[in-house]
Amino acid sequence: MSSFQFIHTGDIHLDSPLKGLSGQEGAAAERIRTATRTAFEDLVSRAIEEQVAFMVIAGDLYDGDWRDFQTGLFFVRQMGRLRAANIPVFVLHGNHDAESQITRRLTLPDNVQVFGYRKPQTFELEECRVALHGQSFRVPATTDNLAAVYPPPVKGFFNIGVLHTALGGVNGPHQNYAPCSIDELVNKGYDYWALAHVHQASVLHENPHVVFCGNLQGRHIRETGPKSAYLNTVEDGVLQSIEPLHTDVVRWAQIDVAVGACAQFGDVIDEIKNKIDAATMDAEGRRLLACRIQLTGATALHGELLASESQLLAEARAASLALGEEIAWIASVANATQPASTMSGAMDQEALNDLNVLLSQATGDPELQVQLANELGELIRKLPHDAALDVDDALLQAAINKDFAAVIGQAGTYLNARLSAGRR
Repeated sequence: MSSFQFIHTGDIHLDSPLKGLSGQEGAAAERIRTATRTAFEDLVSRAIEEQVAFMVIAGDLYDGDWRDFQTGLFFVRQMGRLRAANIPVFVLHGNHDAESQITRRLTLPDNVQVFGYRKPQTFELEECRVALHGQSFRVPATTDNLAAVYPPPVKGFFNIGVLHTALGGVNGPHQNYAPCSIDELVNKGYDYWALAHVHQASVLHENPHVVFCGNLQGRHIRETGPKSAYLNTVEDGVLQSIEPLHTDVVRWAQIDVAVGACAQFGDVIDEIKNKIDAATMDAEGRRLLACRIQLTGATALHGELLASESQLLAEARAASLALGEEIAWIASVANATQPASTMSGAMDQEALNDLNVLLSQATGDPELQVQLANELGELIRKLPHDAALDVDDALLQAAINKDFAAVIGQAGTYLNARLSAGRR
């Protein structure tokens, strides 16, 4: 067998709407808006530079029911670049692709092969003796075990199984699409399993390799750290190396800022600035650092901070802009501080105690909880699935979880903090 390299990628989510950008302007915001395209374009460039034998896209190329053909035309343009370099591409459609109109209607260049959705399909590359097996999703909620009916390996070929799967819920909370087990994949007799759907890259088994490529570009704060595809080298039918290709252009990070020692609001702003400065010093220079600031610690400023959400965010963004337009961008500021006792006076304390008694009683009131469920339930049901996964606010998270006792409790925490801040 000849030696060759191939790229395994997936969960690209081209033109996925990134959260927190509404009304934001400037070079950093624009860079985030175009991040999924730029990351994929850079991956295509690396494929051409490395002269890979082929590329595998293991699902979720698109991001839902897109009706703007510019997204698909961008993909066709990138495939045209690979065609000019004689690089074939094998695409499997995942759950998000199954929602897309573009997926079904655009004509792709002849170097692109798409796995069918009616049954497993095998593509063979005689030149490098490779057989690729896969089946696309016909509908988004595909819960059948697709891998169970994949064909046996082709003798004398390097066999790759391409599958979009949650693998029985491994690596965190994901919809259990195309469920199967690692043992089932290992025992299939293939040399490499190119998996996608789980956005955290991981090598779950070696020889044969069972690999989640992870997503190519982080899109929100729950997708922190480096993102990549894999460049794999095969010699004489054996996988010799697996190397991450980091083409992401935006890196997401959470920056914890301890404010327990801060005596004044201005001290908190100074601490935020210092932490942003330190984080960008540690970051790789060519990538934009997109951050969520989380304030922590017990502080007498808790109420004031809780009531100053907009100002905190504006101050944090001003601090990031002071470093340069495309160095850091602040997505949000989350207040995870705890209140320190600041009230004085028996009357004030007695009133606050009475409020807490009422709130405690309210958390156990079933009629009030039913009323909240009715009024909030319809709003929560309209939230997109991804939006429900990316929530900083404890009150909203409690509502999403349908924990209406916690909703009352969180509302009480906020009210206590505002009252305490107002009495200082």
